[in-house]
Amino acid sequence: MEVLCDGDTCPVGGVGVYNPGFWGMDIKQGKIYKIVFYLRSLTSVNISVSLTNSDGLRTLAITNLIASARYVSNWTKMETLLEAEETNPNARLQLKTSKKGVMWIDQVSAIPLDTHKGHGFRNDLYEMIANIKPRFLRFPGGNFVGGDLLRNAFRWKDTVGPWEERPGHFNDAWNYWTDDGLGYFEFLQLSEDLGALPIWVFNNGMSNLGQEKASNVSLFVQEALDGIEFAIGDPSSKWGSVRAAMRHPKPFDLRYVAVGNEECFSFEKTAYKENYAKFYNAIKHYYPGIKVISNCDESMNQLGYPADLYDFHLYTNASDLFSNVHHFDHTSRSGPKVFVSEYAVVGEDAGTGSLLAALGEAGFLIGLERNSDVVAMVSYAPLFVNVHDRRWNPDAIVFNSYQVYGTPSYWLQHFFIDTSGAMLLNTTLLTNSSTPILASAIAQRNSNDGIRFLKVKVVNFGSNKVNLKISVYGLESNSINSSRSMKTLLTSNNVMNENSFKEPNKVVPRSSPLENAGKDMEVVVSPHSITSYDLMLERYYLGTMFDEAQAKEDNCDSHLPFPGNCTKVQCLNACMDKYKTSPKIIINAGCETNDKCCCITG
Repeated sequence: MEVLCDGDTCPVGGVGVYNPGFWGMDIKQGKIYKIVFYLRSLTSVNISVSLTNSDGLRTLAITNLIASARYVSNWTKMETLLEAEETNPNARLQLKTSKKGVMWIDQVSAIPLDTHKGHGFRNDLYEMIANIKPRFLRFPGGNFVGGDLLRNAFRWKDTVGPWEERPGHFNDAWNYWTDDGLGYFEFLQLSEDLGALPIWVFNNGMSNLGQEKASNVSLFVQEALDGIEFAIGDPSSKWGSVRAAMRHPKPFDLRYVAVGNEECFSFEKTAYKENYAKFYNAIKHYYPGIKVISNCDESMNQLGYPADLYDFHLYTNASDLFSNVHHFDHTSRSGPKVFVSEYAVVGEDAGTGSLLAALGEAGFLIGLERNSDVVAMVSYAPLFVNVHDRRWNPDAIVFNSYQVYGTPSYWLQHFFIDTSGAMLLNTTLLTNSSTPILASAIAQRNSNDGIRFLKVKVVNFGSNKVNLKISVYGLESNSINSSRSMKTLLTSNNVMNENSFKEPNKVVPRSSPLENAGKDMEVVVSPHSITSYDLMLERYYLGTMFDEAQAKEDNCDSHLPFPGNCTKVQCLNACMDKYKTSPKIIINAGCETNDKCCCITG
């Protein structure tokens, strides 16, 4: 900054530079903000540091920093605290002076003191993630990992250590610069704060548009090994000591790593597989407990090489995603598990986050829940978007400088929070209606009060209401606590309705007491809706309905042969088909061997 005026020749208040942050800074009266920047000057300096409104004419907080030429002749960290006297959600930071001279300013930061745990995350945005109780966090993202050009890829070593020493990089995949203040360490720390397992996706020597020479891939392999050491290594190790210096001597709980993102779709599979093998072998040699994720899809074909999980992505319209409920029904159960790390309804159906999108996604999630013996993990993508910089639609959580809301797709996540660690129950859906409707059921225990419950989820993708009778078999009389049973409904009067800053709760789940809750109950399923019927149990009696051990030969009413590997979903469907004209009820179904299915009826 070269200042040509001096003293009285300068405008009142001086001249200088300002920055509005990301489309305005949210400044609240009474809050304290920490301002940090690095300064170098050949002469003494007298700088006013202020927070103002968007045009700079109204001051919200101000202080002066004075330093001698000797003090600032080399790069010097300047630091101050400002307490806001007014509120303004569209403020800016100003650095001004009335002293002639030249000064160099770098690495400027303005941040509130009350971020979550002091770790830099906005409390309201953090709470939005925490409220869906994530079991894992996948980072640093998809195409961000490789970049369009390899020189613009996310390289973890450039994103750790003191923030001011991080070079930053241009994210050419999504066309913005990042200073990498949110780096590898911060992602690990965020996962820890959330009580979620970190899933680190690292670069494997490939970008979106090209790849490194095979002879240089070993450099990326070593970078991955060093990254694992940074996360879980002893504080005395080379990279574990870097983590310890960042005031986290305790290792992070890193158990999963993913070798690249979507390269198996973008390149010849053989090229990706050759690179992948080098990473897999090295990681298993030095860190045998780490689970390695490939991004080649094995849902229809055998992977042909070792992996603990494989990554599956699906973006499509609402109807197609809803119909993908059966996608994993016939996936091999003998290979690696499935990690559905990116899925969403996109295009016209989605808008910027519609109810229709959530309905399509709900059907897909019902299918994943039914196939949870092979689908290990699932996450919606992308997670966040700043409303001023939409590069992709839709996203789960929308925010600006001071507001935040969840799309219907975000609220849909709340219907599946209880699925992790639950017992999947056999469900039979019999309907004469042409309305597309799906259902699933789980048995679970509340973590806060220990109350056990059954959760029956019903997705009505159609425009007509459905009269449905729900019958639960295997429970004793009076086993359901009707006074504590609840119904939760996500719907709206138009499938294209969305939430917004003006109407953040236009399409959100609504809970109410479940009338006539019991083993047998009749319900009306609203059109275009997702409904959860939570039946609270008086005591934990689930009978043989939930006891897999009962699926033994001496209890079988029928053995059904299979030409190949029998899966539970196939077995259940076959039993239902066999007895569809019979008055018998399917209580359970299970695979006795690889080629024999057992039907238990009652």
